[in-house]
Amino acid sequence: MKRKLIMTAVLLLASPLALANQVTGQVVEMTDARIVIKKGKSDLEIARDAGTRLAGDVKVGDRVTVGYKMTATSIEPKARKKSSAKSKTKDQ
Repeated sequence: MKRKLIMTAVLLLASPLALANQVTGQVVEMTDARIVIKKGKSDLEIARDAGTRLAGDVKVGDRVTVGYKMTATSIEPKARKKSSAKSKTKDQ
């Protein structure tokens, strides 16, 4: 019973971390609303808000690791393409 309780607690604590992502790169731009990180040859723009934790003084050019979550704002279904298998069977 004690083992099940511990496993449940671990899973509950780890579940929010499973949805988080992180990126490490050089700061290209930073404002109160966003931070732009250079990762390889591309730039990744990540939104910031009042709840974003900032550990220390970060400046443009610094190498940082940014933790972030991706949340869907909308989901829109698209029409499916019709299968060409029917037309192939008619031709034969």
